[in-house]
Amino acid sequence: MLQIAPDTEHLARKVAARLGRKPEDVIRTAIEREAKALGVTGEPAERKRITATEILEFGKRAAARPVLDSRSPQEIVDDINAL
Repeated sequence: MLQIAPDTEHLARKVAARLGRKPEDVIRTAIEREAKALGVTGEPAERKRITATEILEFGKRAAARPVLDSRSPQEIVDDINAL
């Protein structure tokens, strides 16, 4: 069982009274919200849909990055396959 600090319990009771709910329900809702945001609920976190504009902006940023390997794609594949 968790030990809750008195000020935390007092705050939970104030919020619960304002909402007309039990303090336990208020605390559970808050923890569930945090767990969902962190992806620890077992359910997949909500995914943000990306727009076409955002995809194009990402492509521009990627294209602006320096080339780290000047070999052609075929040369890279040939070198990998030689391993």
